[in-house]
Formats: sequence, C-alpha cells, structure tokens
Amino acid sequence: MIPLIGVLILAILVIMFLMSSIKIVRQGYHYTIEHFGRFTTVAEPGFNFYMPFFYRVGRKVNMMEQVLDIPGQEIITKDNAMVAVDGVVFFQVLDAAKAAYEVSDLYTAIMQLSTTNLRTVMGSMDLDETLSKRDEINARLLSVVDQATEAWGVKITRVEVRDIRPPADIVNAMGRQMKAEREKRAVILEAEGMRASAILKAEGEKQSQILQAEGTREAAFRSAEARERAAEAEGKATQLVSDAIEKGSSQAINYFIAQKYVEAIGMFARSPNAKTILFPIEATQLIGTLGGIGELAREAFGKGSGAGDAGTLPATPSGKRKGPFEGGAPS
Repeated sequence: MIPLIGVLILAILVIMFLMSSIKIVRQGYHYTIEHFGRFTTVAEPGFNFYMPFFYRVGRKVNMMEQVLDIPGQEIITKDNAMVAVDGVVFFQVLDAAKAAYEVSDLYTAIMQLSTTNLRTVMGSMDLDETLSKRDEINARLLSVVDQATEAWGVKITRVEVRDIRPPADIVNAMGRQMKAEREKRAVILEAEGMRASAILKAEGEKQSQILQAEGTREAAFRSAEARERAAEAEGKATQLVSDAIEKGSSQAINYFIAQKYVEAIGMFARSPNAKTILFPIEATQLIGTLGGIGELAREAFGKGSGAGDAGTLPATPSGKRKGPFEGGAPS
C-alpha cells in the first residue's frame, strides 16, 4: 500500500514538473526567460519548454503596434501665443529584451519623451506656422522621438498632432484678419475687372474710330471719284456741244440751254415755299425745244430724221423748231 502511495505522489510531482516546464506564448507577444534572475533568452509564440525552478518568465512584452495618447498641454509659441495641444504616438516593440530591461516603464517614458519634444518643436514656431505646418511638426517629432527610443528596442511609426486650440481672442482676431484679407482680395479683383473692362472699352473705341476713319476715307475717295467722273462726263458733254456749235448746228445750244432750263424748273417745283408757279412761256416753245433735243439725239446716234418716225414732234408755224430763246418774246 505504501509503495502505491509513493508511486502516486511521484507521478503527481512529475506531472507538476512538466506543467511548470511548458511555456505557451500567445501570438503577438514575446516572453523574456530569466535564469536565477538573469536574462538568458526570449520565448517566441508557441510551445516552449524550460526547466522549472531554474528558469522563469521575466516580462511579457507586447510586440504588436500600439497607440499611446499624448495628454493635452498648453504650449507657448515663438510669438508668445498660448495654445493647447494634444496628440497620439504609434509605436512597435522590435526587441523584447531591450524594451524589458533598458527602460523601467516603457509607456511612461515614450509619453514623457513625446510631450517634451512636442513643446520643443512647437515652441520654436510662430502661431501661424503651428496651425499651417502640421506635417512638418509631425515629421520633426517622429524623427526626434524615434531616434531617442531606438536604444529601447522600439520603433516609432507615426506621431500625429491631434488638436491645436488657440485662445478665443486669438481665434476672433484670426477671423477678423481672414475677413479683411478676403475683402481686400475682393476689392483687388473688382479693380482688376474694372481695369480690364476699361482697357477693352478703349480698344473697342479705338478700333471703331479706326474703322470709321477708314470708312470716311473710302467714302471721300468714292465721292471724289464720282465727282471726277461727273466732271469728265460734263466736260465730254460740253465738248460735244462745242463741236456741234462749231459745225453750225443750233440744236446743240438749244439742248444745252433746255437742260439747264429743265433743272431750274425742277428746283422751283421742289421749293417748299412755292405754292403757285407762273411760267412766262408758250407751250409750243417748250415742245419745240423737246423736239430739238430729240433731233439732236438722233444726230448723235447717226440716225436720220425721216418723215415717218414716231418720235418726231410737230414743228412751229414757221417750219423751224425753236428753242425758248429763239424768236420773239411771248405775247
């Protein structure tokens, strides 16, 4: 009976020994193994076997990427403006041994390091720069904090400034400044529009005057050309009349005088003050004059004045066509 109890006790001790020797490490964690209090190795995820009483687990280190909040704080900028700032830090442990034994409290160390460097970086910038250059602030913080935590086996992946809150009076002043700047740009744009409009208007007037001057010049040229042709025609007509007179034809002078006579009668007829016109002339004289014009036209075209022509006008009683200035005065 006693040997059976001893075997049972021995079996229980063996089972306890084996259970104490087996170390199961979860995924995403590393365990540091200490031999009589001194670090010896790192247990990776999975099944690990270490002799109990001689080896024990020292620290359980999280190897996944972690997020650490930077608490809100008030920072004085380079131009003595007070702003409230907070942010976040993303980091990952790469060396479990260094993270466990190179720094006492890893999380507190990273938070304090990020806070002090945030004050340093933003304190060297103006308020406008802190509001407009967040990417530069994040990059500078990342570089400084990552370099400082490299000895702790930690990799700083990102540092983000989450919120920047200037005082209320500065916010109001910035609003007024932005409004004034927008009004200034609006006035400038309006002035530029008026300037462009005036330039276009002046260009249009200039072009209009140029075209008008060219039109006036063309009209004057055409008018002069017309007057020149009219003068040439008048000169040719006068020359023809002169030649006819030299040849002894009285019908030519009658045609010339009758033309002026008819033009004068037309001017009397177009006069707005003329109500009644008295002609101190006999109808036979005017008919004779028209007959002389027809005869002159036939002579000019080389046609004979035959007896059977339909355009022949009746002659005066004396057998000779007279113009208005041939023969005696009207009775």
